[in-house]
Amino acid sequence: MQFLPKTIPEIQPEILPVNESPPELVTFDVGGMKCAGCAKAVERQLMQYSGVISACVNLAVEVATVECQPGTVDAEALAKKLTDNGFPSQSRLGENQREAEAATIERRRQEIRQQIKQLTIALILIILSGLGHVLGTKAPILSNIWFHWGLATLALLLPGRPIIVDGCRSLWRNAPNMNTLVALGAVTAYTASNAALLFPRMGWECFFDEPVMLLGFILLGKTLEQQARRRAASALQALIALQPAKARLVDFKLPSLDLRSEELALSSTSAVYDPQYIEIPADRVRVGEWLQVLPGEKIPVDGEVCEGKTTIDESMLTGESMPVLKQPGDTVAAGTINKSGAVVMRATRTGKETTVAQMVALVQAAQTRKAPIQNLADTVAGYFVYGVMAISLLTFLFWYFAGTHIWPSVLLGQGAMDMGHGAMNMGNQLPIIHYQSPLLLSLKLAIAVLVIACPCALGLATPTAILVGSGIGAERGLLIRGGDVLERVHQLDTVVFDKTGTLTTGNLTLTDYLPIFQNSELDLNSDINVGNRQDACSTIDGVSGNRQDACSTIDGVSGGKQEVCSTIDGVSGTAVDSKLLQIAAAVERGACHPIAAAILLEAQQQGLPLLAAEDFSTEPGFGVSALVEGRRVFAGNAEWMKKQGVAVATELSGSLQGKTAVYVASGGVLLGVIGLKDTLRLDAKAAVERLRGMGLRVMMLTGDTASAAAATAQQLDLTAADVLAEVRPDGKARAIATLQAQGCKVAVVGDGINDAPALAQADVGIGLHCGTDVAVETAQIVLMRNALMDVVESIELGRATFNKIRQNLFWAFGYNTLGIPVAAGILLPATGILLSPAAAGAFMAFSSVSVVTNSLLLRRGFRA
Repeated sequence: MQFLPKTIPEIQPEILPVNESPPELVTFDVGGMKCAGCAKAVERQLMQYSGVISACVNLAVEVATVECQPGTVDAEALAKKLTDNGFPSQSRLGENQREAEAATIERRRQEIRQQIKQLTIALILIILSGLGHVLGTKAPILSNIWFHWGLATLALLLPGRPIIVDGCRSLWRNAPNMNTLVALGAVTAYTASNAALLFPRMGWECFFDEPVMLLGFILLGKTLEQQARRRAASALQALIALQPAKARLVDFKLPSLDLRSEELALSSTSAVYDPQYIEIPADRVRVGEWLQVLPGEKIPVDGEVCEGKTTIDESMLTGESMPVLKQPGDTVAAGTINKSGAVVMRATRTGKETTVAQMVALVQAAQTRKAPIQNLADTVAGYFVYGVMAISLLTFLFWYFAGTHIWPSVLLGQGAMDMGHGAMNMGNQLPIIHYQSPLLLSLKLAIAVLVIACPCALGLATPTAILVGSGIGAERGLLIRGGDVLERVHQLDTVVFDKTGTLTTGNLTLTDYLPIFQNSELDLNSDINVGNRQDACSTIDGVSGNRQDACSTIDGVSGGKQEVCSTIDGVSGTAVDSKLLQIAAAVERGACHPIAAAILLEAQQQGLPLLAAEDFSTEPGFGVSALVEGRRVFAGNAEWMKKQGVAVATELSGSLQGKTAVYVASGGVLLGVIGLKDTLRLDAKAAVERLRGMGLRVMMLTGDTASAAAATAQQLDLTAADVLAEVRPDGKARAIATLQAQGCKVAVVGDGINDAPALAQADVGIGLHCGTDVAVETAQIVLMRNALMDVVESIELGRATFNKIRQNLFWAFGYNTLGIPVAAGILLPATGILLSPAAAGAFMAFSSVSVVTNSLLLRRGFRA
């Protein structure tokens, strides 16, 4: 099978630009939000502030992210505005971030403790109320109507007071929420029961049990929901806990540090006063400072080991439990655990720049970004409470003026689901009333409509699923930037891999030298008498070091052919090879690329001194150039040579079939060619097969030669149609745009600077964390473990999370669509079913719990 590089058309669809000056992002912890209506109200208030571009509020984690024009928004003033409007807020800025996180965690703990206290009181009141029904005449006090009046009054004044106060305040601020509906329902039921109690001639029944049970069920649901939300956020809290709090600063000027001193044991408190070091907060460490880390301690910041030797547990980053040996010169990451020996390290990245801090930031950002599918729920939530209040009023008017006249039989008895107890009246047990007042029936149906509607389910449907999904991803080293990314992952049909460093290890090894001399002004070897033209071919056995014979027939520029056979040592090469390698290494010293690293490493292993070079220039996707010994030398691919006016013979390219060729030229003359070969990642083929099994098309995109791409493609069983070779970095973005123009939803997997345009253009960019910072910043999914199978797992997780979002939204909309009509009495004429306010409150409370619980079930499919 012959693989040919595909040509990218000149006219392409519009390429998505990369924002060069991103807007400023400000994050707030926002309290006081009870439902989706509150979240929408907070968003509206944020958007009214001058300089704010967009605002996104997450109900599940109580966080708001504001995108604003740089330097135009005072975060503290904005937080004060939200606080004054009933949503206590605090910005997460700079140095106070750690303190703010601790304060937020403590505030939520206090809220949960307060909820449990209120719930306990409500449950006691419900039990006392229920005993009155069970015991009846056996306990006259418990069945006395005034006793139940007292229970209802206590329910409103104690556990129900915060709900009623918040509901009334929200209504007054023109931002009604779930508490508004509950407060209206509970107070109305209490008021109607008081009227029946004080004016028994009206013939109304007293249903003081309704507000007691209604508030009890609501508080039970809120407590369970809060616990479930806390459990859903546990992964993020565990990730935050990985950030060390303290660091041990040492004086780098000391000639030596006693790393074996028994006085520096972990249990020693006097060690703090040791003159060799001082403890400081980890977020106050500066780049370049030296730190001491003892066995069992966490690495405080990202850095480099300077003294000592130890093993490090990097499982929080890589998922691998086997400790990794670290010695001077090796890098260590913040949050990893020093297992065996004391070391001294030099800080290279601190504060928000550390790996674990970036992981936390990515997960926090992911949990505040919404999926586009949530827009419908947000739109509905903005008007939901007003709509429910209107439906409740219409329900009352319909049944009072029309329904009870059309179906008079509904007044003769109560349905099975009515929890009111009409047998109770003033102090004495009166005959059971077998009919209801039209006014009372209409009022009970209107109250049921108020309390059964659940804006919470709508508000929690998306964020809880994203919360759980992003938490699972963080535990597995899959950092997904938000709900919008999850939705695009669900739509993917094509996955495009970069080759070098992604499908392959990126650790290139030199396999071939082809020195060629033709009137060159650079003397490759003064000891060899070279005529007008000499061809030589050498093949290196870099592993075994065995000597091999090589012969090549090359069409020279002059048209003549000369066959030269030579026997060359596979380890050291000849003097000719050494000079060519020296020149190539001198030029590649100015580049940052796996090819450059491989050439420099080979020169170092052969002990070759680097030639003097200056004036380096890099052309991404083509090659590099530099002044070597006063002569301009070019090193790069065949196209780079053509641009410099250097002829490259067809047979010369063919002799390096399946390898990466680096051509070296000077003064318009080809000096030689170096062949390199990369090895496939161990999990590359398995990952490709899994992706195909998921119904995805897998492609390879590379700037390497067609022959090198073909060699890799054949190992992965990719067809010629799925390989795009010899594509420059800007051409990669055009290639992705072309696929998108054909209707494909494309994910790009890459690791280098040259992959950044393609990652930005793709519907979903997946970056390997071992790659460059720009690739990681551009990607929407970051793979911390650098394993290709994680590409498969990230797509599976994205699909599963998005399916949970759809299930939650279906349940939330379906629940309200079916529940409100039932509460309004649609089944009453035909079946006699009357949903009491207490039963409606129970359904409303547990609808939110069911949505959060369904999101937690996502973990069942991704158990370790």
